Amino acid sequence: MKVKSTGTLALIGAAVVLPPLAANAQEPDVYNLGEIHVTASTDRLQQFDQFGGAVVSNTQMATYGKDSLDKAVALVPGVNASTSGNQRNETNIYVHGFDRWQVPLSIDGIPIYLPADNRLDFSRFLTGDVSEVQIAKGYASVLDGPGAMGGWINLVTRKPSKPYEGELRTEVDFGNNGAYDGIKTYGRVGMRQPDYYLQASGTWRNMTGWELPGGFNATSVENGGRRDWSASRDWNANFKAGYTPNGTDEYSISFIRQEGVKHAPYNVDPTANNKYWSWPWWNVQTLSSATTTAIGDDSYVKTKLYWETFANAIDMYDNAAQTQQYSTSAEHSEYNDWALGGSVEAGHNFGTLDTLKAALHYRHDVHTEWNQYFVDQYGLNQASTVKSKTCLTSATVYYTCFGEPRQSDVLDTYSAALENTYHLTNNIDWVQGASYDYRTVSTADDYSLGQMNKGTYYPPSWIHYATPEMHAFNWQTAAIWRYSDTSKLYANVSDRTRFPTVFELYSSRFGTAASNPDLKPERAINFQLGWTTAFAPKSQFSVDVYYARILDLIQSLPTGQIYTDPITKKQSAITQNQNVGNGYRYGVDLSADYFVNDQLTVGGNLSAIKNDVTNPSVSNFQLTGIPGLKGMVYASYAPIEKLTLTPSVEFANTRWTSKTIGTTTTYFTTGAYVLANLSAEYQVHQNLSVSAGVRNIFDQNYYESWGYPSQGQNYFVAMKATF
Repeated sequence: MKVKSTGTLALIGAAVVLPPLAANAQEPDVYNLGEIHVTASTDRLQQFDQFGGAVVSNTQMATYGKDSLDKAVALVPGVNASTSGNQRNETNIYVHGFDRWQVPLSIDGIPIYLPADNRLDFSRFLTGDVSEVQIAKGYASVLDGPGAMGGWINLVTRKPSKPYEGELRTEVDFGNNGAYDGIKTYGRVGMRQPDYYLQASGTWRNMTGWELPGGFNATSVENGGRRDWSASRDWNANFKAGYTPNGTDEYSISFIRQEGVKHAPYNVDPTANNKYWSWPWWNVQTLSSATTTAIGDDSYVKTKLYWETFANAIDMYDNAAQTQQYSTSAEHSEYNDWALGGSVEAGHNFGTLDTLKAALHYRHDVHTEWNQYFVDQYGLNQASTVKSKTCLTSATVYYTCFGEPRQSDVLDTYSAALENTYHLTNNIDWVQGASYDYRTVSTADDYSLGQMNKGTYYPPSWIHYATPEMHAFNWQTAAIWRYSDTSKLYANVSDRTRFPTVFELYSSRFGTAASNPDLKPERAINFQLGWTTAFAPKSQFSVDVYYARILDLIQSLPTGQIYTDPITKKQSAITQNQNVGNGYRYGVDLSADYFVNDQLTVGGNLSAIKNDVTNPSVSNFQLTGIPGLKGMVYASYAPIEKLTLTPSVEFANTRWTSKTIGTTTTYFTTGAYVLANLSAEYQVHQNLSVSAGVRNIFDQNYYESWGYPSQGQNYFVAMKATF
């Protein structure tokens, strides 16, 4: 028997008590067809115990105010989020030190992959409609697909669990000076009948910005108060229908659409080479089907089919006010991607001794991009009939001087996986897994602008890059011993690869990089050993230690050449991605929850990591964005009937960041913090609750990356109604 928490708010002693923070909670509205092989289950055929992974429930995310994915992962040891610290100012997530290129993201098991660069901004993914966030750390089953070099993150959406149900949540946020910062709203209606279900849901977040801490020292770039260019707007919609003809089979179709508009606050250091970018749209859409069919008592087949689109645009400006576009660095750039894919998984129990599973995955990606320019310094990229002085020197926003033709990249990725589990005893399982991944790039085109070099005119031209084929063999093995009804030991080894993106293979990065079609896949060998035990009511303790060996790590190296912008005359070192990095990392994750009594539960988690990765061309090279020590502690206290107070403290020590001035990059540490938070929830009625809280109570001024201060003290008030 395995220990499982419901993850829902329970009425105990007439007071609302929060579930254990580290528990792998299973809420009743989980869309099980969208899960990956992380969650513990008592059904050996369908899923096995997770090996060092974690599940964050919707209730936990709501209680701690984690309205986006980057904030939700802060609840998990061994996982952290950090701003990228450049002109994109996106939020990256690190799982045991592996970043967004090495840890796939999926929604309901459908990979969200951007073939151009896969630079996902995790702060764009809202959690209102997420029943649980599954996080595989180090060991990710080969059955779930390729690319899981360091783990996997899966957002599982919600589905109805009652004959008729609905929910409405609204939250209003305020800054440390009382200023209105924005509103977030989530709504859902659904019905669950004996043989079908229907649901429609949506989330809307409109943030006018956020305030810097009171201790922030103003600079010539940022004067404090509301952070310049911190506004954003996001919404998503999810429509789901399912057919459940019996207790084992399920067939569903889902449509998910999310759209975003965002700015990127500037580096506040006056010496920084700021670029002034905004995203007028950042949109992801998925239409998918998922099925599971039992074949007798000992076999099953699961399928997934999907069509996915991604579209975004960047507007680049020449001035901080974003009103002028007059150099070759100012442009309007668009990506328009789509993918078709699917998978089939089958499993069979050979008596009580052995379980065999197999999976096939296929994905066809098409990436298309083009740029619109607002100036042509030499008049080299226009037909003679449209050359004009205005086009050569214009500073008028949105006056398109000339546009590139559309350039495309086409990729096909295949993966075949086998996983066998030998049941040594009723309490001991030994898992062996292997997969073969294959990717081919059939089209890789780029367009070179017309240039004048030392008096010689080079006309515009097409570039057709080499189109490599890549192969990777992966293997893993794991063992789990459930030595009691409430405790287990596990150990695993996983050797996985991930293929480089189009960006890493070919991108010229606006003239500052050289292509390298010969890049090989990165590889990591992960070792883990863990122990979990439950004791007393709703109390638990777990420890997970790990070591990862990293091979052929892709890193950007200087080529010794310099790129000079023809108008601004700014210089940048030309770099190239190469397989030169090797290294290792090791660490430990701890978590504990203790149920004191009906009114009080306390707990928390702690993680420590050590990274050692070499770069032959940079003497002081460091991996950025990863704190060596991170954790949180919390209490859930119900002093009176219907009222729950949840104080918590999040902390992290310093992390490495980089500073680039001109062509020189240096590394140093920044970003240590201790953040105190408090929330209160009052259950007005069985179907109505109100809550309020404050985050960063002491208004701490801290940085996760050079030049990018974090949000100061902020408040919220919220309401939740259900039926």
